[in-house]
Amino acid sequence: MNGPFGDPGLFVGMRWQGTAALFDLGRNDGLPAGDLLRVSHIFVSHTHMDHFIGFDRVLRIFLNRDKRLCFFGPEGIGDCVAGKLRGYVWNLTENYSLVFEVTEVRRDGNKRWQFRASTGFQREELPYEPLETDGNPGRPLLVDEGHFRVRAAITDHRIPCLSFAIDEPTHLNIDTDLLAREGLRPGRWLAELKDAFRDNTLDGGPIEADLKEGGRRVLDDDLIHRLIRVTPGQKVGYVVDTRFMPANLDALLPLLHGASTIYCEASFLDADRDQAAMRYHLTAAEAGAIARMAKAERLRVFHYSSRYQGKGDRLRHEAEAAFRGRKDPGALAEMEAKAG
Repeated sequence: MNGPFGDPGLFVGMRWQGTAALFDLGRNDGLPAGDLLRVSHIFVSHTHMDHFIGFDRVLRIFLNRDKRLCFFGPEGIGDCVAGKLRGYVWNLTENYSLVFEVTEVRRDGNKRWQFRASTGFQREELPYEPLETDGNPGRPLLVDEGHFRVRAAITDHRIPCLSFAIDEPTHLNIDTDLLAREGLRPGRWLAELKDAFRDNTLDGGPIEADLKEGGRRVLDDDLIHRLIRVTPGQKVGYVVDTRFMPANLDALLPLLHGASTIYCEASFLDADRDQAAMRYHLTAAEAGAIARMAKAERLRVFHYSSRYQGKGDRLRHEAEAAFRGRKDPGALAEMEAKAG
């Protein structure tokens, strides 16, 4: 959201559902309020200021909305949300319906709370929730909304820090040429059609489409199956504030494997890798090596240290060289050996 030198933040929109997910809460002033209001889930890596200062804008914009907003974060996120909310007086919100549901992702299972505007955002404990691993113990499944899923990995930033992967089980494409030939107009009905197709509930009732000339039309099964083309789903990884060491890589690589795109911090040049290790951050070359080992299709680096202002291209080129295998083979081999 903020460019490679700005606060971390990634907005992922679900085109046909009209919803979105937000990864990290750095400054988000540049994100239009209309886009922010599409967000249903927020995933916080950790609560250092540059990853959490945007909470107040989220609170301000959602405050008088009828919405349940789901937060996920590492150990301590519940206390951090509670602390933010205690910074204000809530004597006039008893008729507000906003609810924050907060899940603390821990190795031994998730802790959960809700904070309701109607109670002045008093902290209310929700039932303990065992980790849903979806058959993958190293990457707990946090969310499965049918059209998207989110998994996490816990890494070490001298505090627990979360990395995330969001994916579509399948990607459903609409044949827009056929749509035009049939005189159909795109709209929210396409999201309903995709949800029914994905959930195998097409026989649960008629699907009505909007007509270009006005009115609606019930679609038959043949047209539905010709309109939809099924392709492998996209997968996006998000990695910030972690150190290049075996335990972290053991958690990250299965999470990120086969990603369409990985958004990864590249805080330091490789010449400064000792400083990066001391600060528990990645170098650009290490970011490239992670994406290469994860067999990702694309790498986008960000979260550059301000010491490199005016030298951003060097970080990007160094990451790309490692990702594409153009870095010195001996150095790449050393990195992969370090990964175990």
